Amino acid sequence: MSETPPCPKCDCEYTYEDGALLVCPECAHEWSVNPEFTNERIYKDVNGNILQDGDYVTIIKDLKVKGTSKVAKVGTKVRINRLIDEDHDIDCKIDGIGAMKLKTEFVKKA
Repeated sequence: MSETPPCPKCDCEYTYEDGALLVCPECAHEWSVNPEFTNERIYKDVNGNILQDGDYVTIIKDLKVKGTSKVAKVGTKVRINRLIDEDHDIDCKIDGIGAMKLKTEFVKKA
């Protein structure tokens, strides 16, 4: 019987194999020991640069803020709070506007 590694999220020792993935029964985290089969999403800006949490990006197009008359102007520098797997990928806070979500297609890495 081969031993499976503990869960990287909760350190549960009762992990099991499910095809090419390893699964944790306690927290339901799935991961691959083979790096070729990872299903983590890679976030890229308009120029193809890889984005990570904490990076600074610049807005490349005037963006209307839904529900207000405010506009996020071209050239506004924004710090990425976190990257999320939704329609709008970037969770950030813009000075003068507040918390906002942006799409990666409207930013470039600063």
